[in-house]
Amino acid sequence: MNNKKMLFATVSAVAALGLLPATASAETKLKWAHVYESSEPYHTCAVAANDLLMEATEGRYGIEVFPASSLGKEVDINEGLGFGTVDIIYTGQLFAGRSYGSIAIGGAPFMFRDWDHWDKFRNSDLFGELSQGYTDATGHHITAMTYYGARHVTSNKPIMTPADMDGLKIRVPNAPLYMMFPEATGANPAPIAFAEVYLALQQGTVDAQENPLPTIQAKKFYEVQTNINLTGHITDALLTIVGGPAWDAMEAADQAALAEVTKETAVCATDAIIKAEGELAEWFRGEGVQVNEVDRAPFIDAVKAMHNGEMATWDQATYDRLQAIK
Repeated sequence: MNNKKMLFATVSAVAALGLLPATASAETKLKWAHVYESSEPYHTCAVAANDLLMEATEGRYGIEVFPASSLGKEVDINEGLGFGTVDIIYTGQLFAGRSYGSIAIGGAPFMFRDWDHWDKFRNSDLFGELSQGYTDATGHHITAMTYYGARHVTSNKPIMTPADMDGLKIRVPNAPLYMMFPEATGANPAPIAFAEVYLALQQGTVDAQENPLPTIQAKKFYEVQTNINLTGHITDALLTIVGGPAWDAMEAADQAALAEVTKETAVCATDAIIKAEGELAEWFRGEGVQVNEVDRAPFIDAVKAMHNGEMATWDQATYDRLQAIK
């Protein structure tokens, strides 16, 4: 059985049994931290990667995964890469952009025409160059990119036009570029840590939030919001980043093995998210949630005017190269 098939088989066993894979001990356990739930494919696929890495490194390295902000919020785990308190993280491109602005371009609203445009970007020379720029700036290594999903606005009223966003207090992740979409549409962005969003919605601290359908399900936001509005304003992704201290302590062969395992993990989670996105609109309707089909064109027009404005952390040449990808 090849590694990719083994990964899917292991993930299936984890999901079916609710158990961790066999716990043979590695000489060094790498700490993989993220802010997502243990039920989500980002987590189950990462857990399965332990066995793959142990096999590929003949037991020298394994992985222990820490979900649900257990090792800190997203800002914390990004900082932890440098301190060695975490070794591997999933993080949004806009959080990585705090350290190297250009890498954030892939997480900006309406930056991609469609999923195929995004898919070509992640396999492009441009993304490779941006990843190297991030390494040069931080000493950390981007080894994979996982599809996170198209981000949609949830609310307690229908959001059909940008005018419906006017004055809406909407939670966004705590990275500046997440404010581009709300500001372009007249909403009021409120940065709140991921672990605190459900309570903020429940208590009315904010009126709305935005995330992909699988995340809305996993975090149960639909319990405290009556409408899901299919704005699809960000084709989002998670970067898998290995911290410099952990990477530099590894031999070249083990670095290559870790990079390959994280790529296979990204395929595992990406495939699961694509499948879920195709099914969840109807699932939410079955739960009594109003799912609204939205004309995205007016939203796109509002945001594109800001793509190379004051909030941009990339230069015009980088933007033009991304838009030229066919």
